[in-house]
Amino acid sequence: MSAFYEAEVLGVHHWTDRLFSFTTSRDPTFRFSNGHFTMLGLRMDNKPLLRAYSIVSANYEEYLEFLSIKVQDGPLTSRLQHIRPGDAIVIGRKPTGTLLIDYLLPGKRLYLLSTGTGLAPFMSIVRDPDTYEKFEKVILVHCVRRKDELAYHDLLETRLNDHELLGDLVAGRLHYYPTVTRESYRNTGRITELIASRKLFVDLHLEPLDPVHDRVMICGSPEMLKDLKDLLETTGFVEGSTSRPGQFVIERAFAER
Repeated sequence: MSAFYEAEVLGVHHWTDRLFSFTTSRDPTFRFSNGHFTMLGLRMDNKPLLRAYSIVSANYEEYLEFLSIKVQDGPLTSRLQHIRPGDAIVIGRKPTGTLLIDYLLPGKRLYLLSTGTGLAPFMSIVRDPDTYEKFEKVILVHCVRRKDELAYHDLLETRLNDHELLGDLVAGRLHYYPTVTRESYRNTGRITELIASRKLFVDLHLEPLDPVHDRVMICGSPEMLKDLKDLLETTGFVEGSTSRPGQFVIERAFAER
């Protein structure tokens, strides 16, 4: 069996001139865990041009969804941003990654800390019933430069609470905290600043991060990954991996670029 298969683009949504998402068909044999990423791209001169993309859609859905930035001179995204329904996308058959709840030790609260398109894997995790079986509270923090870059804001803010299957699970347990760094908004500041000043916890009426009860997943820019890793380890958190569960995990393969 080939390591890749061709999927059909089903829909495309342009959030801003720098951000878009798209859905594709899903091969019946394609299996993944919520939080995984896979290789994805286009065929150019009979060769696949690929990069890693986290899967936005939950693993029980019949389609796949992805979130992407637009880089005008980027080898892949300069072309990918122009896809339309009916076009073909190349998708890798072997999803992988470290942002799985199985790679975390048991805890009470799960923090999902993201910048930009680093939100993508957490969209599947917050729609996974198993997440709410393992954690009492789930706190999703999404930091962007401008408020129009808050992809899936309405879904996270209101529509999940009305979801036929997930509504009862997320109500009062999923805490969505969007924050903006370059314009006025109800929450402003970088995630590290919000944690260091304790404003995040004051706003959400939660205790500061505690390695005994809290577990953390991080996905975003390389600078953000480093800063939050340093902050957590200073606080006593131990990083987990695919071979040894820990108190926090990072997805290094999916740094924004």
